[in-house]
Amino acid sequence: MGKRLILGQVLELAPDPSAVRHTRHGGVLLEDGQIIAVGDGETLRAQHQDTEVDNHGEHLILPGFVDAHVHYPQTAIIASWGKRLIDWLNTYTFPEEARFGDADYAAKIANRYLELALANGTTTMASYATIHPESVDAFFEAARQRGLRALAGKTCMDRNAPDALRDTAQSAYDDSKHLLEKWHGVDRLEYVITPRFSPTSTKAQLEALGTLWAEHPQCLIHSHLSEQVDECAWVQDLFPDARDYLDTYESHGLLGQNGLYGHAIHLKPREIDRLSEVDAALVHCPTSNTFIGSGLFDMGLATKMRVGLATDTGGGSSFSMLRTMAAAYEVAQLRGLTLHPAELLWRATGGSAAALRLDEKIGRLASGFEADLVVLDLSSTEAIAQRSARAEDIWEAVFPTIMMGDDRAIARVYVGGTPV
Repeated sequence: MGKRLILGQVLELAPDPSAVRHTRHGGVLLEDGQIIAVGDGETLRAQHQDTEVDNHGEHLILPGFVDAHVHYPQTAIIASWGKRLIDWLNTYTFPEEARFGDADYAAKIANRYLELALANGTTTMASYATIHPESVDAFFEAARQRGLRALAGKTCMDRNAPDALRDTAQSAYDDSKHLLEKWHGVDRLEYVITPRFSPTSTKAQLEALGTLWAEHPQCLIHSHLSEQVDECAWVQDLFPDARDYLDTYESHGLLGQNGLYGHAIHLKPREIDRLSEVDAALVHCPTSNTFIGSGLFDMGLATKMRVGLATDTGGGSSFSMLRTMAAAYEVAQLRGLTLHPAELLWRATGGSAAALRLDEKIGRLASGFEADLVVLDLSSTEAIAQRSARAEDIWEAVFPTIMMGDDRAIARVYVGGTPV
């Protein structure tokens, strides 16, 4: 693969908004799937005169979006009406997930999901599958065909689910181990050990998956935590000896620095302290939390631990990380915290990459990082264009796209340096 120079406005994002660098006429030089230079566009063009050039003019070049908590099998039931979490699972999710033992159906939905994600500028995602090994194979095969960096795992459940969606402690361990050995580290794929959440796993299953994680600590473990008040009460009934929800994972070897816990809205002080102490990561799913009525995540936790951002397809109501950033802004406003546009963009790129322990590979425009990029049209609709035309700085220019943008704002996506 030869060199390619991408020209446009460039934002080099950072955790601290004051450290972000904006280059009005910038460039990103790519070679062999990697970023090899970022800087002034004309300087890079003069230094690499024989290089293929993609000139995006006034469009904004960013790292590809990173969606840190997805259920790809729920693609077809996104925006289903009127249920809270437990009823929503029983009414919509479980009947749909039961179809994923059919490898052809799993492949169909995996391909549909990835096309929708790419159309919205998402180039990396951490997804649940179903209990069926076929669902994991389908997702990874579809991601591999597209050259994506993607993470997924078999969802494990051995209670409080329909018979067709239950495995056992032993089969959860065996299937997960087989899939891990088959897929982890293949091309840009990573396997994730995936108990759905404590209510759908017995102590024996949680312990078995804790054992598997101890054998493969390089992998992430991905689950749900403290999403809804009634869910937390249910967990307390199911685990009467547990100190809190987090303890149901901790006591079975499923808490650690490679732990990834979605939602985490109703945390107790001990849980916050332990998550911070072990350097675990949380994932904020704002469109899901408002759509299903779960509550308002505290983005102030980002001062204590790694926090990513996610659509939570299909409990979330959009495939778009732009819409997710807008919802994160709105949720923070309701909690009395105003998030800077730079922080919103960081959460959807480098912040989510850090949550996935991939922050040395993706999520930034910097030399040595993988060349996954999204190019935003900051005037993609008339409403956005008329507001951005009044902008006095880059943040006033980009914020209308964060708040009102959709897939029409995605001018181009690059995966591993290749336009898709």
